[in-house]
Amino acid sequence: MRSSNRNTTRREFIGQSACAGLGMTGVMSALGTLRLFNSTLSAQGIPAGDDSKSLICLFLFGGNDANNILIPRDLASHTTYAAERGILALPRETLLNIANPGGDGREFGFHPSMTQLQPLYEAGKMAMVCNVGTLVAPITKAEYKAGGAAIPPHLFSHNDQQVQWQTSVPDTNKKIGWGGRIADHLKDLNNSAAISMNVSIAGSNFFQVGNEVQQYHVTPGGSIGLTGSSYTWSPTKEMFAANENILGRSYGHVFEQEYANTMNRGIENDALLKTAIAGNPLPADIGTFPNSQDGEGNLNRVAGQLRMILSMIHARNALGMKRQIFFAALGGFDTHDAQLTDHAALLGQLSSAVADFQTHTEQLGIGDKVTLFTASDFSRTYNSNGKGSDHAWGGHHMIVGGAVNGGRLYGQVPILQSNGPDDTGSRGSWIPKVSTDEMAATLARWFGVAQSDLPLILPNIGRFANPDLGFMQA
Repeated sequence: MRSSNRNTTRREFIGQSACAGLGMTGVMSALGTLRLFNSTLSAQGIPAGDDSKSLICLFLFGGNDANNILIPRDLASHTTYAAERGILALPRETLLNIANPGGDGREFGFHPSMTQLQPLYEAGKMAMVCNVGTLVAPITKAEYKAGGAAIPPHLFSHNDQQVQWQTSVPDTNKKIGWGGRIADHLKDLNNSAAISMNVSIAGSNFFQVGNEVQQYHVTPGGSIGLTGSSYTWSPTKEMFAANENILGRSYGHVFEQEYANTMNRGIENDALLKTAIAGNPLPADIGTFPNSQDGEGNLNRVAGQLRMILSMIHARNALGMKRQIFFAALGGFDTHDAQLTDHAALLGQLSSAVADFQTHTEQLGIGDKVTLFTASDFSRTYNSNGKGSDHAWGGHHMIVGGAVNGGRLYGQVPILQSNGPDDTGSRGSWIPKVSTDEMAATLARWFGVAQSDLPLILPNIGRFANPDLGFMQA
């Protein structure tokens, strides 16, 4: 058993297959299921017009230092920034200038490694949501310092804040993600699909955990399945025949039956996905991600994931999908040490891959149907620990796509002053002015969730003032 690009153990195959579909429990052969699926599509057809939408969460694991993504550029503000950040400060002349219509008078620039993203922002295809983070409810510095006000538990813990970002319910122990709740709510839009609305290219995550719709795992190289089943020589032929007999049996023990169901779901979904993508390949001039390649033509980590996502979006009609939610990730942002070099390299990967991806969606004519957003554990302290920065709270995040009201900063950039009015203490850990709920609600509305149904997706949204931040077109 192996995927298209690496060997896969039985344990890995079962783990990835366990979340492979919408709870199908049949034990049909993969080919039988594929014939049934294709005949269903032929009978129902894909509705006229293309009202499909795809939402991509790109999670930056480790806590991205947002203070060096969006940097004050006017002389007075940059002078203060340089004094506060110390060795982490970037020279003013290296910053990539951006517009800030309707801002507070401060000028800002992007990190110099974001050279491919700056033109997207200037073209109105990218926005920044500023000082967003996990919140139980709005909170002021006075309330935070006094104690007693509700704050997210384990505020500076990687694992806890990752879960809270992805579930949007920091005040409960529930591990159902807001992407999973969207998929549960809108699953009927994919009424002819046999593959989950929620597809992860980066392993298990809480964002896509639903009550009904589960996440389907694939790799940047494709889906995982069994290979060699068509071999005609012995003993391989007999081995696969025996395997099919084992998986095709009915079992009285619940665990034995679920094992067989899980294996069959993985085999069936692998055949469906491979057939759909092979029948709808990306055009030769699309999918190369030219800015994301190294000297040997290899894609960086983010670009490899986004290329697979692009292939699945391109095959959406063959898969019978009007809504798709994807999860991709880039790690390495826990920059306690060597931050200047490490962070620049990570942002370079991110910038080139996201810009290439957006370019290709436009070439395919789906630029306004695809929206990508970033998320991360938390931001990092404004002042340095001597080599890097430490865990903090509110940060800035990117929204990219043709349906974005871009070229603007949304939310509120904090007062960038350690021990200032927006700091939890004395190191520059910003109290969020925008909740993850508000950012998620704005994306959910674009994706097709009715205003009245937002509490089903985001149970705490009623505690916040702005369920639509305005960064998405209607």
